[in-house]
Amino acid sequence: MSRGLRVAIQLAVSGGLIAYLVWKIDLGQTIDYLADSNPVYVAAAAAIYTLTLFPMAWRWQVLLESKGLHEPLGWLSKLYFIGYAASQVLPTGIGGDAVRIVEHARKRPTAKGEAAGAVLMERIVGSAGILLVVAVGLVFAVGRYDNIGPFAWVEVASVTVLVAFGLLLFSKRANAVLQKRIPRRSVKRLQRGLNAVWTALHGYRSETRALGVALAVTIVVQFVRILAIWLCGEAVGVDVSPLVYVILGPLLFLVTMIPITVNGLGVRESFFVFFLGRFDVPPDAAFAAGFLFFAVTIAAALPGGLILAWRSIRGGLAGAGRDDGARAETG
Repeated sequence: MSRGLRVAIQLAVSGGLIAYLVWKIDLGQTIDYLADSNPVYVAAAAAIYTLTLFPMAWRWQVLLESKGLHEPLGWLSKLYFIGYAASQVLPTGIGGDAVRIVEHARKRPTAKGEAAGAVLMERIVGSAGILLVVAVGLVFAVGRYDNIGPFAWVEVASVTVLVAFGLLLFSKRANAVLQKRIPRRSVKRLQRGLNAVWTALHGYRSETRALGVALAVTIVVQFVRILAIWLCGEAVGVDVSPLVYVILGPLLFLVTMIPITVNGLGVRESFFVFFLGRFDVPPDAAFAAGFLFFAVTIAAALPGGLILAWRSIRGGLAGAGRDDGARAETG
């Protein structure tokens, strides 16, 4: 599938979801919720969400250092902000991961596999941490809420997939069996493009300390980000237990990782309406909370956007300076 067709499909899905939500909610009532929202809560949510990018960058640094790649935290933080800004216009956070891989590979051209492996492992550990947080929320919700059954099945299915992938990734025996089952021609084709990355990922099998630290950072960051989502709900008067957000937040992060729309547009808001509706929250208020959280994610992407804008301006000025120098020499 061509890139243009893929983007067109993603935009169509986003447009369809937004159209459905506009039909389902009372637009005037939703605007009233947004107009009356508490700006202090929204600002606090934006600040919290933006600050969580720094420990995420440190998590990346820990994984890199375990493989002998020592990078300054300030530089990795800048790349993290750039990647997060890029993910606002690319398909979910995966697009931002690709940007970080490319940016890091430019500095480490001889370690492209390790650079890509660190980002991909960070995504895998992040998914594991999200599932653990969901599990905590579901355990505490059992007996208090009777309408969380479908989400428990989503959790079970996600954990099953992640465990299966982990076995394929880290098990030497499973890896050997897998390579025997795949036709030789396909193996060679995979080895040419993915062997370095696969080797880098498999190498984390012995880096238990780094993986443990990365997982711990992920869990802490997820709980802090849940606080930001709760503040968005509080800003529009959504009155539900914080425990509800402990289940909502991680599931929301998992859903928006699926690259079916650009930046999760439509999926995010639909999930707010669907999930909070099971707790008797009106669709208008749920949509308003989801929209405010969207605004929070955009605010967190602004530093990365400013870095990219300054890089573009600086590059343009440098190019203009070179052109003036060339003209002076020829003149």
